[in-house]
Amino acid sequence: MAKVPSIGVTPYFITAIFMELDDAFFMRKALQQAERAFAEDEVPVGAVVVSNGQIIGTGYNQSERLHDVTAHAEMIAITAAQEYLGAKYLKNCTLYVTLEPCTMCAGALYWSQVDKIVIAARDPKRGFDRLTENILHPKTEVVWDIMADEGAALMSDFFKKLR
Repeated sequence: MAKVPSIGVTPYFITAIFMELDDAFFMRKALQQAERAFAEDEVPVGAVVVSNGQIIGTGYNQSERLHDVTAHAEMIAITAAQEYLGAKYLKNCTLYVTLEPCTMCAGALYWSQVDKIVIAARDPKRGFDRLTENILHPKTEVVWDIMADEGAALMSDFFKKLR
C-alpha cells in the first residue's frame, strides 16, 4: 500500500482511526471507571454515556466516599450527561455500564429516556431484570453481556479483597 506522505502511515491505518467506535470500546471506558471505584474501595461499577460517538458523561460508584446511597455509577453518569446536554432527556444516547443496574438506577434510566443500555455483567441478586423487564422505557434497547467476564471479574476481585 502507498504511504501517506504527511504522516507516514498506510491508508488502512487512517481508515482504522476513523472507524465507528463499537460497544466494546465504550465498555472498556466504563471498565476504567469501575477500576477507579475499585481503587477507592467502592463497589467497582462504572458507567459512561455516549452521544454521537462522544462520551458526554462518566461515573463510578461513590456511595462510601459521599455517604450517599444514591451515588451509583449510573446516577452520576446520567447527571453528568444531562448537564452536558442541558436537557433532562438522553435522546440519542447510550449508557454503557459494567454491572446490571439496580431498580433505582433503572427507574432513573426510564425517566431519562435513554435510547440504549449496554450491560457487561448481570446482577442476579440486585439487578433490575430480576423484578420485571418493563421497568425501562418501552423504547429503550438493552444489549447484554458485552465484556461480561471483565465486569464480573472486577466484582469478584473486589469482594475477595474484602474477605
